[in-house]
Amino acid sequence: MVSALVRNACPALAVLALVAGCAERSEPTAGSGPASGYWQATISLPGGDIETGIELKRVGDSYQATLINGRERIRIEEVEYEDDELLLRFPAFNNEIRATHSDGRLTGTLTLVKRYGVTDEMPFHAMRGSAEQVETPAPALQDLSGRWAVTFYEPDGSETQSVGEFAQRGSVLFGTFLNPNGDHRFLAGHVRRNEFHLTTFDGAHAFVFSGRVGEDGRIHEADFWSGTTWHQKWSAERNANAQLPDAYSRTHLNPGYERFEFAFPDQDGNIVSLADEKFGGKVVVVTIAGTWCPNCNDEARFLAPLYKEYRGKGLEIVALLFEHFDDHELAARQVRRFRDKFGIEYDTLIAGISDKTEAGRALPALNAVLAFPTTLFIDRGGRVRQIHTGFMGPGTGEHYEKLQAEFRTLITSLLAEPADLIEASGTATANADTGAASEQEQ
Repeated sequence: MVSALVRNACPALAVLALVAGCAERSEPTAGSGPASGYWQATISLPGGDIETGIELKRVGDSYQATLINGRERIRIEEVEYEDDELLLRFPAFNNEIRATHSDGRLTGTLTLVKRYGVTDEMPFHAMRGSAEQVETPAPALQDLSGRWAVTFYEPDGSETQSVGEFAQRGSVLFGTFLNPNGDHRFLAGHVRRNEFHLTTFDGAHAFVFSGRVGEDGRIHEADFWSGTTWHQKWSAERNANAQLPDAYSRTHLNPGYERFEFAFPDQDGNIVSLADEKFGGKVVVVTIAGTWCPNCNDEARFLAPLYKEYRGKGLEIVALLFEHFDDHELAARQVRRFRDKFGIEYDTLIAGISDKTEAGRALPALNAVLAFPTTLFIDRGGRVRQIHTGFMGPGTGEHYEKLQAEFRTLITSLLAEPADLIEASGTATANADTGAASEQEQ
């Protein structure tokens, strides 16, 4: 994993470059608007700054934009410039950067939309620079490359065990945290003497991780900030054998439930149930997710083409989406954007608000909803064969590739089982082994 990170490293810190889609209303007049090229940018959080860059490209009367988050490239679907204001929208996440262009600078706000439409706002600044301009940092006295056992301390006093995987080139640091429920995306930053700073902005989340390596080689009392409101302490020590819990064993059916059932409206208000005729005799993948969730977006990017490949062989997929808005029309708008973003052709249902406790109440067959996404694999006889908690995204490198292969193997194994034999023999039991890997090695 670390060697793969080194091969794909950015030579400088994580960069936010804006080079992609535009909105029809963007009509900058000749000579107006921010110039095409590289802009140095900063997003300010209480725990420190996300130091990024912007590459703006003007095409005719419009701007194009792409978000570059470390080694990740994200097309920005909506870009507008009007009356000296630049607007960069991330519609699938309902977030935006809005900045005024004045005196050769961009000054404004990054706004993230949270549950119930509550917003989190962070100052955003940018000025012209050069992609080759790299600050000469203080020398790194520590090399954080490798695998770390990480403990995040929750506000309620509990602890969450995670795994950090980092690679370092000189003073440049990058990598991610693998968590029981997913990952912390592509992270990039630096090490200066004994202190480190890792950040990400991917259109959905703004993260800052910072701390110091002690004389004992451990990380003590480090800080994690997500936006302006979420703050955690964490610690870590090197451990090449650090592992996460088995993702296939954390979520299960409650006693007394032999089947998984649901009935929720789709984005057009039509009620869809697993008892519907279209699902009879089919292998069904049910993902409990949300359009606002980056790891759910990662999974949708994998499932959308997989569905097109296998639906003719008996596969159905249903997404139960728990959204930030409890108003159906607002939630439906986000779901339609989500469908358009990934070319989704399977059912997407609006199941409730984006709260794991509320999701658990809406799905009483499960012991809990521990993560978005949580993915159920149901055989042709209607029995739950596996439940996977969380999803590792592309920022985890080989773990992402491994998980996609596991899902594909599990689905093809279920598709190969005749429905009549399953129903007659009764050999399929909840969470039975289908030949796919039953443990997710981290």
